[in-house]
Amino acid sequence: MAEEKIRVRYAPSPTGHLHIGNARTALFNYLFARHNNGTFVIRIEDTDLKRNIADGERSQLENLKWLGMDWDEGPDKPGDVGPYRQSERKEIYLPLIQELLDKDLAYKSYMTEEELIKQREEQKARGEAPRYVYEYEGMTNDEIKAKQEAAEAAGLKPVVRIRVPKNKTYEFDDIVKGPISFESNTIGGDFVIQKRDGMPTYNFAVVADDHLMKITHVLRGDDHIANTPKQLVVYEAFGWEPPIFGHMTLIINTETGKKLSKRDESVLQFIEQYRALGYLPDAMFNFITLLGWSPVGEKEIFNRKELIKMFDPKRLSRSPASFDGKKLEWVNNQYVKNAKEDSIVDSSLKQLIKAGHIPANPDSKTIEWARKLISMYKQQMSYTGQIVELADVFFNEPPVLDDAAKKELADESAPIVLKEFAERVNKLSIFDAAEIQNTIYSIQKDTGIRGRKLYMPIRIATTREMHGPELAASIELLGQRKALKHLKKTLDEMGE
Repeated sequence: MAEEKIRVRYAPSPTGHLHIGNARTALFNYLFARHNNGTFVIRIEDTDLKRNIADGERSQLENLKWLGMDWDEGPDKPGDVGPYRQSERKEIYLPLIQELLDKDLAYKSYMTEEELIKQREEQKARGEAPRYVYEYEGMTNDEIKAKQEAAEAAGLKPVVRIRVPKNKTYEFDDIVKGPISFESNTIGGDFVIQKRDGMPTYNFAVVADDHLMKITHVLRGDDHIANTPKQLVVYEAFGWEPPIFGHMTLIINTETGKKLSKRDESVLQFIEQYRALGYLPDAMFNFITLLGWSPVGEKEIFNRKELIKMFDPKRLSRSPASFDGKKLEWVNNQYVKNAKEDSIVDSSLKQLIKAGHIPANPDSKTIEWARKLISMYKQQMSYTGQIVELADVFFNEPPVLDDAAKKELADESAPIVLKEFAERVNKLSIFDAAEIQNTIYSIQKDTGIRGRKLYMPIRIATTREMHGPELAASIELLGQRKALKHLKKTLDEMGE
């Protein structure tokens, strides 16, 4: 197998939107394929019709493309081993299942759900591990046939179960975890490979698909380890060589130390949520790649080409990956700082429109004003959605001053500075950053007040904040009318 061209796959179920964990699985397979000049396949595992959601497949593919991944074969890029949706492959699975039935490596089971539940409850009551017990134990072939015919006559629909060899050890060398072995007696008995509706189960379909699609390596999440021995049973039944497996460790929430669960609402977990907030795809690609994989050295910011060149599955971690939202913000901030200004302006403008601060079809004057505003905050934005909060004072009523701001304004020189500034700003015929800065200089020259005692009262009174971007530029963007309104409000609050 080592001499074969590497073929890997990402095989999502369209039962939900693209999750961080699934995005990581896709990314690692993508990087592995591209690093080795291999083939990256997308296969949609949609046999669980009841759980599929209407736009589940769209979300998966659209968000993978947004992250910057392309693939060689998939539902939208047919190759020689399609179809690439399991729901369209039923005619491929049925002959394979029949082959196992004909070889007596599988059989039809007519036990009802009620009977199976009762069996499991009795086992639990005896302190035994729940398992399927062969329903035809001790019967002759004629007796088995008669029992099955009676079940058919009663209208019962069967499942098909594969025979699990007894007292056999299944072993595989995992890329991430090293040698792993399972005893066949711990699998839970003969398991279902075809459901009552005729559709194959996951553990059968995935083996058939991986074999027929010539998949050489299967990189997937840690939660699939328990499926591997069942899949090895299927590979063995057909005499097929299994692929090389690699099971990536779980992702944990840094704040809670617990497994990243879709029910954990303390952290955003879906790619679409980050897109909506204005995170950049290259930053997400970079951050997710470092969840459970480490490059050589201390560097943390990489472009796509660098990650493809460096990717080595031997550096996949055996320890749980830690999802740190603050670290993601830092990574994204690095990308925002270095991004082309037009792209950040465009993304931020959409955020301001979505917040209702700017009309959906702004005129050129509004766009130019917004461009200056966004550029002013570009260096401090972790994601472009932050522009709404950062620039709140430019759109809404000024916030209430906190105690620290009030303490600054309590200085005896503060009223002098603010009254002078309000009077001189009111007389400006040209209201831009240069003239505003000249006005501040003139107050310094005429009053002798300088430094913090000069700038801090003006910043607090106009922007209603103690910290922010360049002061004169901020006041220009506020506009003369709003700046004077804020000054008056502040002086009123000071009793001046």
